Amino acid sequence: MTFSTPFPHLLIPTPISKPATTAASPSSYSPLIHQIRPSSSVLRCSSISDMDATAGQGLYPLHRCKTIHLVRHAQGIHNVAGEKDHSAYLSQELFDAHLTPLGWQQVDNLRKHVQACGLLKKIELVVVSPLLRTMQTASGVFGGESYKDGIDVNPLMVANVGNSERPAISSLNCTPFLALELCREHLGVHPCDKRRSIHEYRPLFPAIDFSLIESDDDVLWTADVREKDEDVASRGMKFMNWLWTRKEKEIAVVSHSGFMFHALSAFGNDCHPLVKSEICKQ
Repeated sequence: MTFSTPFPHLLIPTPISKPATTAASPSSYSPLIHQIRPSSSVLRCSSISDMDATAGQGLYPLHRCKTIHLVRHAQGIHNVAGEKDHSAYLSQELFDAHLTPLGWQQVDNLRKHVQACGLLKKIELVVVSPLLRTMQTASGVFGGESYKDGIDVNPLMVANVGNSERPAISSLNCTPFLALELCREHLGVHPCDKRRSIHEYRPLFPAIDFSLIESDDDVLWTADVREKDEDVASRGMKFMNWLWTRKEKEIAVVSHSGFMFHALSAFGNDCHPLVKSEICKQ
Protein backbone atom coordinates (compact mmCIF):
# COMPACT_ATOMS: atom_id res chain seq x y z
CA MET A 1 0.00 0.00 0.00
CA THR A 2 1.22 3.51 -0.79
CA PHE A 3 1.08 6.12 1.97
CA SER A 4 1.60 9.85 1.92
CA THR A 5 1.20 12.90 4.10
CA PRO A 6 -2.40 14.02 4.79
CA PHE A 7 -2.11 17.08 2.52
CA PRO A 8 0.30 15.96 -0.23
CA HIS A 9 -0.28 18.96 -2.48
CA LEU A 10 -0.60 22.20 -0.55
CA LEU A 11 -0.78 24.87 -3.21
CA ILE A 12 0.66 28.06 -1.79
CA PRO A 13 0.31 31.65 -3.08
CA THR A 14 3.46 33.65 -3.76
CA PRO A 15 4.20 35.79 -1.89
CA ILE A 16 2.40 35.44 1.41
CA SER A 17 5.44 36.24 3.48
CA LYS A 18 4.05 39.49 4.86
CA PRO A 19 1.86 39.16 7.93
CA ALA A 20 -1.55 40.75 7.98
CA THR A 21 -0.26 43.95 9.52
CA THR A 22 1.80 44.67 6.41
CA ALA A 23 0.12 45.57 3.14
CA ALA A 24 1.39 44.70 -0.32
CA SER A 25 1.69 47.48 -2.84
CA PRO A 26 -0.94 47.68 -5.61
CA SER A 27 1.67 47.04 -8.29
CA SER A 28 3.19 43.98 -6.59
CA TYR A 29 0.08 42.47 -5.03
CA SER A 30 -0.02 38.89 -6.28
CA PRO A 31 -2.54 36.80 -4.40
CA LEU A 32 -3.81 34.19 -6.72
CA ILE A 33 -3.47 30.70 -8.15
CA HIS A 34 -1.63 31.63 -11.35
CA GLN A 35 1.39 32.13 -9.08
CA ILE A 36 0.79 29.10 -6.91
CA ARG A 37 3.24 26.23 -6.95
CA PRO A 38 2.83 22.72 -5.53
CA SER A 39 5.09 21.91 -2.63
CA SER A 40 7.14 18.72 -2.84
CA SER A 41 5.60 17.36 0.30
CA VAL A 42 4.57 13.82 -0.65
CA LEU A 43 6.22 11.37 1.74
CA ARG A 44 6.14 7.80 0.47
CA CYS A 45 7.30 4.60 2.15
CA SER A 46 10.14 4.08 -0.31
CA SER A 47 11.71 7.42 0.63
CA ILE A 48 11.58 7.09 4.41
CA SER A 49 15.02 5.49 4.56
CA ASP A 50 16.47 8.70 3.16
CA MET A 51 15.09 10.71 6.08
CA ASP A 52 16.51 11.20 9.54
CA ALA A 53 15.02 8.39 11.59
CA THR A 54 14.71 10.70 14.60
CA ALA A 55 12.23 13.00 12.84
CA GLY A 56 8.50 12.45 13.32
CA GLN A 57 7.02 10.42 10.48
CA GLY A 58 3.26 10.57 10.07
CA LEU A 59 2.00 8.06 7.48
CA TYR A 60 -1.49 8.17 6.06
CA PRO A 61 -3.34 6.03 3.52
CA LEU A 62 -3.45 7.63 0.10
CA HIS A 63 -7.24 7.61 0.07
CA ARG A 64 -7.14 9.93 3.09
CA CYS A 65 -5.03 12.51 1.28
CA LYS A 66 -6.37 15.74 -0.18
CA THR A 67 -5.29 18.48 -2.54
CA ILE A 68 -5.78 21.89 -0.95
CA HIS A 69 -5.61 25.05 -3.10
CA LEU A 70 -4.90 28.10 -0.94
CA VAL A 71 -5.96 31.38 -2.50
CA ARG A 72 -5.30 34.78 -1.02
CA HIS A 73 -8.06 37.31 -1.70
CA ALA A 74 -7.44 39.85 -4.46
CA GLN A 75 -6.42 43.43 -3.74
CA GLY A 76 -8.74 45.22 -1.32
CA ILE A 77 -9.16 48.90 -0.57
CA HIS A 78 -7.41 48.34 2.77
CA ASN A 79 -4.27 47.11 0.98
CA VAL A 80 -4.03 50.32 -1.02
CA ALA A 81 -4.72 52.56 1.98
CA GLY A 82 -2.34 50.63 4.25
CA GLU A 83 0.48 50.86 1.75
CA LYS A 84 0.23 54.63 1.81
CA ASP A 85 -0.21 54.92 5.57
CA HIS A 86 -0.08 51.95 7.91
CA SER A 87 -2.29 53.73 10.45
CA ALA A 88 -5.09 53.56 7.85
CA TYR A 89 -5.76 50.02 9.04
CA LEU A 90 -7.42 51.61 12.07
CA SER A 91 -9.88 53.53 9.90
CA GLN A 92 -13.57 52.72 10.27
CA GLU A 93 -13.97 53.60 6.59
CA LEU A 94 -12.21 50.31 5.74
CA PHE A 95 -14.74 48.19 7.67
CA ASP A 96 -15.09 44.81 5.92
CA ALA A 97 -12.96 46.03 3.02
CA HIS A 98 -14.10 45.25 -0.52
CA LEU A 99 -12.04 44.64 -3.67
CA THR A 100 -10.52 47.41 -5.78
CA PRO A 101 -10.90 47.58 -9.58
CA LEU A 102 -7.40 46.08 -9.80
CA GLY A 103 -8.53 43.35 -7.45
CA TRP A 104 -11.36 42.46 -9.79
CA GLN A 105 -8.89 42.32 -12.70
CA GLN A 106 -6.86 39.82 -10.66
CA VAL A 107 -10.02 37.80 -10.06
CA ASP A 108 -10.83 37.76 -13.78
CA ASN A 109 -7.28 36.67 -14.64
CA LEU A 110 -7.39 33.84 -12.14
CA ARG A 111 -10.80 32.76 -13.38
CA LYS A 112 -9.37 32.40 -16.89
CA HIS A 113 -6.45 30.41 -15.50
CA VAL A 114 -8.48 27.90 -13.48
CA GLN A 115 -10.76 27.38 -16.46
CA ALA A 116 -7.89 26.90 -18.92
CA CYS A 117 -6.03 24.40 -16.73
CA GLY A 118 -9.17 22.44 -15.87
CA LEU A 119 -8.98 23.16 -12.15
CA LEU A 120 -12.44 24.71 -12.07
CA LYS A 121 -14.00 21.33 -12.87
CA LYS A 122 -11.88 19.47 -10.32
CA ILE A 123 -12.71 21.54 -7.23
CA GLU A 124 -15.30 19.75 -5.09
CA LEU A 125 -15.69 22.40 -2.38
CA VAL A 126 -14.81 26.07 -1.92
CA VAL A 127 -14.20 27.10 1.70
CA VAL A 128 -14.21 30.86 2.17
CA SER A 129 -13.53 33.29 4.98
CA PRO A 130 -16.77 35.19 5.72
CA LEU A 131 -15.50 38.64 4.79
CA LEU A 132 -16.55 40.70 1.81
CA ARG A 133 -13.22 40.64 -0.05
CA THR A 134 -12.77 36.88 0.26
CA MET A 135 -16.33 36.06 -0.80
CA GLN A 136 -16.01 38.43 -3.76
CA THR A 137 -12.77 36.72 -4.78
CA ALA A 138 -14.15 33.22 -4.32
CA SER A 139 -17.34 33.99 -6.24
CA GLY A 140 -15.50 35.59 -9.14
CA VAL A 141 -12.92 32.82 -9.46
CA PHE A 142 -14.92 29.67 -8.75
CA GLY A 143 -18.47 30.81 -9.57
CA GLY A 144 -20.88 28.94 -11.83
CA GLU A 145 -21.79 29.14 -15.47
CA SER A 146 -23.61 32.03 -17.10
CA TYR A 147 -27.35 32.18 -16.71
CA LYS A 148 -29.37 30.33 -19.34
CA ASP A 149 -32.92 30.93 -20.49
CA GLY A 150 -35.45 28.95 -18.53
CA ILE A 151 -33.07 28.09 -15.66
CA ASP A 152 -33.84 29.76 -12.35
CA VAL A 153 -31.07 29.46 -9.73
CA ASN A 154 -29.94 31.71 -6.93
CA PRO A 155 -26.97 33.91 -7.79
CA LEU A 156 -23.73 33.13 -6.02
CA MET A 157 -23.18 36.89 -5.70
CA VAL A 158 -25.75 39.54 -6.55
CA ALA A 159 -24.90 42.54 -8.72
CA ASN A 160 -22.82 45.47 -7.43
CA VAL A 161 -21.70 43.91 -4.16
CA GLY A 162 -19.23 46.21 -2.45
CA ASN A 163 -19.78 49.01 -4.99
CA SER A 164 -18.14 46.74 -7.54
CA GLU A 165 -20.34 47.60 -10.53
CA ARG A 166 -20.10 43.89 -11.34
CA PRO A 167 -23.03 41.88 -12.70
CA ALA A 168 -24.48 39.04 -10.67
CA ILE A 169 -22.43 35.84 -10.62
CA SER A 170 -24.36 32.65 -11.27
CA SER A 171 -24.38 29.52 -9.13
CA LEU A 172 -25.39 27.37 -12.10
CA ASN A 173 -23.51 24.03 -11.99
CA CYS A 174 -21.38 25.55 -9.25
CA THR A 175 -19.40 23.61 -6.67
CA PRO A 176 -20.65 24.10 -3.09
CA PHE A 177 -19.40 27.19 -1.22
CA LEU A 178 -19.03 27.02 2.54
CA ALA A 179 -18.18 29.99 4.80
CA LEU A 180 -16.07 29.21 7.85
CA GLU A 181 -14.82 31.44 10.68
CA LEU A 182 -11.67 29.35 11.27
CA CYS A 183 -9.94 30.71 8.15
CA ARG A 184 -10.51 34.41 8.86
CA GLU A 185 -7.72 36.97 8.99
CA HIS A 186 -6.11 38.15 12.25
CA LEU A 187 -8.97 39.12 14.55
CA GLY A 188 -9.37 42.43 16.33
CA VAL A 189 -8.43 46.14 16.20
CA HIS A 190 -8.44 46.56 12.39
CA PRO A 191 -11.98 47.35 11.16
CA CYS A 192 -11.13 45.91 7.72
CA ASP A 193 -11.01 42.46 9.39
CA LYS A 194 -14.41 42.75 11.08
CA ARG A 195 -17.28 41.03 9.33
CA ARG A 196 -20.87 42.11 8.87
CA SER A 197 -23.73 40.17 10.38
CA ILE A 198 -24.64 36.97 8.57
CA HIS A 199 -28.15 38.23 7.88
CA GLU A 200 -26.55 41.07 5.88
CA TYR A 201 -24.37 38.67 3.89
CA ARG A 202 -27.06 36.16 2.94
CA PRO A 203 -28.90 38.45 0.46
CA LEU A 204 -25.55 39.43 -1.11
CA PHE A 205 -24.28 35.85 -1.50
CA PRO A 206 -27.45 33.73 -1.66
CA ALA A 207 -25.74 30.48 -2.68
CA ILE A 208 -23.00 30.50 -0.03
CA ASP A 209 -23.67 28.18 2.91
CA PHE A 210 -23.31 30.07 6.21
CA SER A 211 -24.75 27.28 8.35
CA LEU A 212 -21.48 26.53 10.20
CA ILE A 213 -21.22 30.09 11.52
CA GLU A 214 -22.74 30.05 14.98
CA SER A 215 -23.27 33.76 15.66
CA ASP A 216 -25.09 36.23 13.44
CA ASP A 217 -22.98 39.11 14.74
CA ASP A 218 -19.20 39.12 14.74
CA VAL A 219 -18.44 38.10 18.32
CA LEU A 220 -14.84 37.10 17.53
CA TRP A 221 -13.55 40.56 16.60
CA THR A 222 -12.73 43.00 19.42
CA ALA A 223 -11.84 46.66 19.05
CA ASP A 224 -8.99 46.73 21.58
CA VAL A 225 -7.20 43.36 21.32
CA ARG A 226 -5.39 42.03 18.25
CA GLU A 227 -5.18 38.24 18.00
CA LYS A 228 -1.71 36.90 18.80
CA ASP A 229 0.31 35.26 16.02
CA GLU A 230 0.49 31.98 17.96
CA ASP A 231 -3.29 32.01 18.34
CA VAL A 232 -3.71 32.46 14.59
CA ALA A 233 -1.34 29.50 14.06
CA SER A 234 -3.36 27.39 16.50
CA ARG A 235 -6.55 28.33 14.70
CA GLY A 236 -4.86 27.39 11.43
CA MET A 237 -4.10 23.91 12.72
CA LYS A 238 -7.72 23.50 13.82
CA PHE A 239 -8.72 24.50 10.32
CA MET A 240 -6.35 21.95 8.75
CA ASN A 241 -7.73 19.24 11.03
CA TRP A 242 -11.26 20.24 10.06
CA LEU A 243 -10.35 19.97 6.37
CA TRP A 244 -9.16 16.45 7.01
CA THR A 245 -12.66 15.46 8.18
CA ARG A 246 -14.24 16.55 4.91
CA LYS A 247 -15.17 13.93 2.35
CA GLU A 248 -14.04 16.10 -0.59
CA LYS A 249 -10.60 15.31 -2.05
CA GLU A 250 -9.90 18.59 -3.87
CA ILE A 251 -10.74 21.76 -1.96
CA ALA A 252 -10.13 25.45 -2.65
CA VAL A 253 -9.67 27.74 0.35
CA VAL A 254 -10.03 31.50 -0.19
CA SER A 255 -8.53 33.27 2.79
CA HIS A 256 -5.97 35.88 3.88
CA SER A 257 -2.19 36.28 3.83
CA GLY A 258 -1.77 36.61 7.59
CA PHE A 259 -3.87 33.54 8.30
CA MET A 260 -2.10 31.38 5.72
CA PHE A 261 1.35 32.57 6.77
CA HIS A 262 0.86 31.56 10.39
CA ALA A 263 -1.16 28.41 9.60
CA LEU A 264 1.54 27.07 7.29
CA SER A 265 4.26 27.97 9.77
CA ALA A 266 2.60 25.68 12.30
CA PHE A 267 1.84 22.90 9.84
CA GLY A 268 4.04 19.86 9.24
CA ASN A 269 5.76 19.60 12.62
CA ASP A 270 5.53 15.81 12.39
CA CYS A 271 7.47 15.84 9.11
CA HIS A 272 11.18 15.73 8.43
CA PRO A 273 12.63 19.29 8.56
CA LEU A 274 13.28 19.23 4.80
CA VAL A 275 9.62 18.44 4.15
CA LYS A 276 8.38 21.06 6.60
CA SER A 277 10.59 23.71 4.98
CA GLU A 278 8.91 23.01 1.64
CA ILE A 279 5.41 22.97 3.09
CA CYS A 280 5.97 26.30 4.84
CA LYS A 281 7.98 27.92 2.04
CA GLN A 282 6.76 31.43 1.31
